[in-house]
Amino acid sequence: MMLESRLPPFAAMPNDVTIGLDTVAGYIASGNEHTCPLAPAVRPAHSARMSRNPTWGVVATIKAPARDILNFAAHHLDLGAHRVHVYLDAPNPEAEAALRAHPECRVILCDDAYWRRRRKGRPAAHQPRQSANATHCLNQRPEVDWLAHIDADEFLWPAHPLAEQLATLPASTLSARIRPVEGLAPDPADPPPPGAQWFKSCAIDPERRRAETDAIYPAFGPHLNGGFVSHVAGKVMVRTGRAGISLRIHNAFRDGVRDDAPADLTDTVLCHLHATDWEQWRAAYGFRLQEGSYREGLRPAPLSGGAGLNMHALFLGLEDEGGEAALRRFFDEVCTATPALRARLAAHGHLHAISLDLDAKRARHFPQFG
Repeated sequence: MMLESRLPPFAAMPNDVTIGLDTVAGYIASGNEHTCPLAPAVRPAHSARMSRNPTWGVVATIKAPARDILNFAAHHLDLGAHRVHVYLDAPNPEAEAALRAHPECRVILCDDAYWRRRRKGRPAAHQPRQSANATHCLNQRPEVDWLAHIDADEFLWPAHPLAEQLATLPASTLSARIRPVEGLAPDPADPPPPGAQWFKSCAIDPERRRAETDAIYPAFGPHLNGGFVSHVAGKVMVRTGRAGISLRIHNAFRDGVRDDAPADLTDTVLCHLHATDWEQWRAAYGFRLQEGSYREGLRPAPLSGGAGLNMHALFLGLEDEGGEAALRRFFDEVCTATPALRARLAAHGHLHAISLDLDAKRARHFPQFG
């Protein structure tokens, strides 16, 4: 397809290739900045702790199979994370043992004894547990200069080493935002290049985002924010070692006041594997509808003429209208990388092919797991 062919064959690049700033500048100068690939960062030959660049790490509260937990850890270790902090929301002896054996990983089992030591006990909802654990990590011994609070299905993807990007931020910067790209389910009839996965992005500017969303998703666009079924806010990295700092899901706070002026890490995106295929999405749908990202009370997508339906109301309406078939129709149009959707995304510069190569990274960092 002509529009799709504008994208460079990123997925075919070897894992040790990085698109440099000069290459990025070339894309911009040629007017093709939206087709510039998001290339993997090469892990430095020496540890960040031996250089002038700041160290960084990630923290996540996770309830998932051991394979997924170790994929998450291995990916970020491969990028050069100095520490990977995992708070296990449920026992997982296999993952816990593998993480404890790795010198750059820290793991805490959030059992009854752990929560009894917390002043407010165990929150009932998982979102407050995530925030409490991230803040606990931040205020104890994060062992890094910068800490990112992300989820197990989210993977940082820097165009060049993250430590170098963080080193350019002013000393006054408290937090830095990383914008998301959302994974698309493969079209069985037209799969992505071998080893790659399609991702979609959206515009940061609200007016442009609204117009493009309506154009790219003709049936459901009015009720979508950027065409995403998950968040468009992204996540933040926060500078450690400062008093009065706490972390929530999408923001950092100082003395209870949100940091409203985070820097933008424009050379890094957050790959979010929210809907990898129909079966995975449908299995998670009930929980998300009741307690997760589709729960009642969340804000709807902004419209030029007012507010549309939020995801909770949209999905309940689809169920009432056509049951399972209506949900599948939504998934096929919005979440599946059909040739038609890819063409519309590419026309607006929002189609990306990314190769996370998680199995190889897990084998490298946790060979005993297999």
